[in-house]
Amino acid sequence: QLTGHGYTAAWLKGQYEGNEYRRAGLIGAGCPTEKDIFVWASPLQRTRATAEALTDGAFPGCGLTVHFSPVHNDPLFQNDSPGDVTLDAQKQRAGALKALGGSLSEAQKRLQPELSLLKKAVCLPDLPCPVFDKTWEIKFASDGRIMITGLDTLAAMAETLRLEWSENKPLSQVAFGHASSAREMGKLMAMLTPKYDATNDQPYVAQRGGSLFMDQIAKALQQGISPQDNAPPDTRWLLYVAHDVNIAYLRTLLNFSWQQGDYPRGTVQPAGSLVFERWQDTDSGKRYIRVVFRGQSLNQIRNLTPLGEQHPLLATEWHYAGCQKTEAGTLCPYDSALQRLRQHIDPSLLRPVSYAQ
Repeated sequence: QLTGHGYTAAWLKGQYEGNEYRRAGLIGAGCPTEKDIFVWASPLQRTRATAEALTDGAFPGCGLTVHFSPVHNDPLFQNDSPGDVTLDAQKQRAGALKALGGSLSEAQKRLQPELSLLKKAVCLPDLPCPVFDKTWEIKFASDGRIMITGLDTLAAMAETLRLEWSENKPLSQVAFGHASSAREMGKLMAMLTPKYDATNDQPYVAQRGGSLFMDQIAKALQQGISPQDNAPPDTRWLLYVAHDVNIAYLRTLLNFSWQQGDYPRGTVQPAGSLVFERWQDTDSGKRYIRVVFRGQSLNQIRNLTPLGEQHPLLATEWHYAGCQKTEAGTLCPYDSALQRLRQHIDPSLLRPVSYAQ
């Protein structure tokens, strides 16, 4: 569940983003209406609490409503329950092996330097530590999702160490005293990258898990330009508060990756945001789309650093041939960007989405 420290870190990020949007003239002073912002969160407690932290930071004292589905398996966020989206085991297996270079055993050998660092941090010297000797194997969960036994455990271990760091525990209690800097912490998180490469970042898995969500985002970007059926609420700031898995699906559909600060490649830090913005040139009338992933650094979360011009968020912008760098950021032509958002959506997975509680 979300801790008090985690709430404050998310609050600081919300404050920063609210201030940025006010400076840009996108939102006004005072408390907003649902025409200004609409918040839809995953129904899990920690996600709803994160949504409250972000909106409390952006609009202090306003007590915005965080909307969420009355159904536990919201089709936007938890659509992998039996009967919603089925996953083919052989396609997942082939995708995992491709992501890891063709062989689990070779990947395990190739990653020995990173594994040795983690082992040194969590295992007692000269005593058995069998999880590091376990041969990685492909297995499948009851809902059909792929698992890499051995790697999954090590990735969960790395995530736990990161949580110790983020919670600002004394350094003696972070990775048993083996992470005295953000750089050292980042190195201990290395197993998160192959874990994501082999599971949620597979194009096949991302398409199955992210098509409906991407369709809703594309429709939101079209609102006010063309009529849209089965679309989200038409609001200035549409804030989805989801899970790192959902962001992994979307970025894979976009062919978008990042490596920020001391984090290993592809890390989705707590309260990190995949932001879709629509821009218009006031002279030519041409429209553009900007996509950016942004979040706090390891030290900003640990130290609860107030964010601003001196301490901005980490940010990585999506780009492809045809996009242009401007004072507003990397802007991509509206039609071609929208086409790229939609090109990997599987229409057979689309269904009506309700935003009523």
